[in-house]
Amino acid sequence: MPEELVVVVAGGEAPQREALPAIPPGTPIVAADSGLEHARALGLDVSIAVGDFDSASPEAVTAAEAAGTRIERHPAEKNATDLELALDAALELRPRRVVVLAGVGDRLDHLFSTLLLLGSSRFAGIVLDARIGPATAEVVRGERTLAGRTGELVSLFALHGPARGVRTDGLAYPLDGETLEPGSTRGVSNVFSADTARIRVEHGVLLAVRPGGREERERGAL
Repeated sequence: MPEELVVVVAGGEAPQREALPAIPPGTPIVAADSGLEHARALGLDVSIAVGDFDSASPEAVTAAEAAGTRIERHPAEKNATDLELALDAALELRPRRVVVLAGVGDRLDHLFSTLLLLGSSRFAGIVLDARIGPATAEVVRGERTLAGRTGELVSLFALHGPARGVRTDGLAYPLDGETLEPGSTRGVSNVFSADTARIRVEHGVLLAVRPGGREERERGAL
């Protein structure tokens, strides 16, 4: 049966507990490698754990398996990150929405790959968001309405090609049918002018990034 929401907990640096929203009871949790331990620290019951498990402790993996977690092991030498494999496992649950929980960490290459991964075409059939440290990253295909607050910062980035026909409502610096190119800073540092912002894109995919921080956004429900 399709799921409404699946949460994926990434490995690497742990998510910031104070920045996390409430997770509805019964939500399936997929962990990527040491995300298994991060999820446990957050009090989350992991349904599926995926990865080569070079970061999660053997004791944590054994305990999770004994508790009923499905363990999907992959070789260390593989063609995808543990997070990508975890997202693939989440897709098998046929969710309407997936939220990734991750820390910023000290690996710029990992962070960059994560942001690019969010825009992959194979995730086009779901609503995909990420909470990375204090920041929120939301994928926009077609049209989305984002809940925020007046004065909150949001930046729009084109992923994997130009985003054409971009229109916005509820932002201080509106876009009206414009094209955002990958690598352009045209969409950086916009501001919510209301409690919601509607973003439309006729062709392509956007990543709406809110940098977060205690002064930038309020905690909310998933």
